[in-house]
Amino acid sequence: MNKNMIQTVKTTLMAVLILTFVSAYAQKTFIHCGNLIDGKSDKIKSQMTVIIENGTIVAVQKGFTPPDAGGQLIDLSNKTVMPGLMDMHVHLEHETNKNRYLERFTLNPADKAFRAYGYARKNLMAGFTTVRDLAGSGVNIALKNAINQGVVEGPRIYTAGRALTITGGHGDPTNGFRLDLMGDPGPEMGIVNGVEDARKAVRQRYKNGADLIKIAATGGVLSVSKDGSGPSFSEEEIQMIVKTASDLGMHVAAHAHGAEGMKRAIRSGVRTIEHGTKMDDEVIALMKQYGTFYVPTVSAGRSVAEYAKIEGYYPPMVRPKALEIGPLIQSTFEKAYKAGVKIAFGTDAAVFPHGENWKEFVYMVEGGMPPMEAIQCATMRAAELLEIDDTLGSVEAGKYADLVAVDQNPLDNIAVMENVTFVMKDGVVYKHL
Repeated sequence: MNKNMIQTVKTTLMAVLILTFVSAYAQKTFIHCGNLIDGKSDKIKSQMTVIIENGTIVAVQKGFTPPDAGGQLIDLSNKTVMPGLMDMHVHLEHETNKNRYLERFTLNPADKAFRAYGYARKNLMAGFTTVRDLAGSGVNIALKNAINQGVVEGPRIYTAGRALTITGGHGDPTNGFRLDLMGDPGPEMGIVNGVEDARKAVRQRYKNGADLIKIAATGGVLSVSKDGSGPSFSEEEIQMIVKTASDLGMHVAAHAHGAEGMKRAIRSGVRTIEHGTKMDDEVIALMKQYGTFYVPTVSAGRSVAEYAKIEGYYPPMVRPKALEIGPLIQSTFEKAYKAGVKIAFGTDAAVFPHGENWKEFVYMVEGGMPPMEAIQCATMRAAELLEIDDTLGSVEAGKYADLVAVDQNPLDNIAVMENVTFVMKDGVVYKHL
């Protein structure tokens, strides 16, 4: 065989391979849904077909439409199908354990990276195809990039990179260190003391590849610092953070337990209040006035209150804060929901084991929210928070094919959200039991 013939054969084989790949990718997928919760309608729909091509939903039809010639059928006719779930508050770099505080000195970035991949995959397998990662060491940005590049499996991540706080505030990475190790971290490490620091810290997050900004507007529970709810930043500092973030196309999420810190953050234009434990009537009125989203994280409150009962699980400075603040969040959620505050689903996964995010649905329903609305908080409303509701959050033509399914109707028993048996992200099936 001469060189020209060999080249012709190679070219032909390459063409066949390309055509085979293009044909497979362009192949339509027909999903028969026994029940369909589309993320927008308050009514559940029965016997529906979702048609997918090139990772995008192209049609949603009544009845079980048979596949075209060469089309693929996925039979979920005995399941309830929903849009891919979204958790607006996770931390993918770590997970609670009794050695967590010691691990600040023993884990290398590579250790965190391998763990983060495992935690990300747990979220995906639990049905959460999109998450908002609210702070870590920067490994979270690398993880997001690896998932986007197809190197590893995981949910779609919107991450804050490192959070912003004040010296000694919630999230100061040197809290609890002995004096000679504390140093004086600045904006690069997320420590803000003054308006110029605020501007620089946001720009550093942007440079590092963050998608949004997370601030600790008040003290926190699990940081080794005594104040769990007092305000941290001045209003001028938060205003600069929000303005600089907005200029760079990013929103701001505000961790907050105490009312004064929430008021400063809301008036400054933050997108979300996280936890919101001690919000009062004035905070609620401000949130409604400014259209601020509330991300309750009831799961976090319930979890830390339980772990605090275990002798030695938390440092002595943390334990009383966990016992005080943890039990309050569910009643705060009930109050905010009844008042008409906009709510999006978020759990603070990492404060409890990743993959148990589903419990938040149960706690929300216990707090008076109907199951359908709780699911909408984790689908369309979360998409609205992220301003991606034109591409995600509901099952309708033109949107990315993110779909999950459970074996029973969650409107009858919300606890069935524990067992997600089908997960599709961007038209790719990651789980099918």
